[in-house]
Amino acid sequence: MTFTYICDKEIIIRPIMTDEQVKNLIRAELTQKTLGVTEQYLEIHDVVYEAGELKINRIDREDEEGLIIAYLPIKDEYFSLAVYIDGNEKTIQNIGTESRNQVLLRATSNELTIDDLQSTTKLVATRVINKGDFKPNKKSKYAYSVLDLEPNPQPDALEDKLEKLLNFLEQDREGIRALGKKSTVWVSVTMDFHYGNQLLGNALISQNKIKRLADLNLAIEFDLSAWGNPFK
Repeated sequence: MTFTYICDKEIIIRPIMTDEQVKNLIRAELTQKTLGVTEQYLEIHDVVYEAGELKINRIDREDEEGLIIAYLPIKDEYFSLAVYIDGNEKTIQNIGTESRNQVLLRATSNELTIDDLQSTTKLVATRVINKGDFKPNKKSKYAYSVLDLEPNPQPDALEDKLEKLLNFLEQDREGIRALGKKSTVWVSVTMDFHYGNQLLGNALISQNKIKRLADLNLAIEFDLSAWGNPFK
C-alpha cells in the first residue's frame, strides 16, 4: 500500500503501513517491552482486548511526514494509550497517553426548544436535550435546552479536533452567528488527562484559530480533569 500527497508541487509517494502491520508492531512491543516506558504504563494500567484481540480505537495517518499514531483504550479510563510509529521505518518511536479531548460547539437556551435552535443552522446536531427532559437520575428535569455539534468524537489531539470543528462550523458561518444571537453559544473543550505525574499535558490555540473563533463570535471554555493511577 502506498500513500501519495503533493508538497510544493512535488509528488511524493511513500509506502504506508497497513492496519494489521500496525497492530502486529504494537502487539510485539506490549509483549517484549523494548521501551522502558512500555513497562511503566503496563504496570499501572491495562489495555483492552476483545475476543482475544488487541483493541485499537483509531489509527491516525494524517501526518504528511509519515508519523502514525495508534490510540488504544485503557481499561476503565477516559484517556488513551498513544503509540507513536515512524511509518517510513516501521518502528515505534514512543508511547505515551492522549487525553480524552472532547471538542464541540454547545448552544443552550432557557426559552427556546431544540427545534427552534436547530432551525437556525443547517448543521445537524449530534446531541440534543429539550427543556423539560428528565436528567439521567430521572428525578429532575432540565431547565434549559441544549444543542451540541461534535463532528469528531474519535480519539485525536486537541489542536486537530479544534481545527476539524472550525472547518465544520465554517460551512455555515451565518447560521452559527445567528445561533449565537438567540442562545448562549460557545466552544466547549473537555480534557481528561492521565494522572501520571505533575505534568499533565498542554493546550495550544494558534493565532489563526483564535481569529477564526472570533469571526464566528465564539468563546472557548476548558474543563480539565486527571484520572488513573500515578507512575510507581
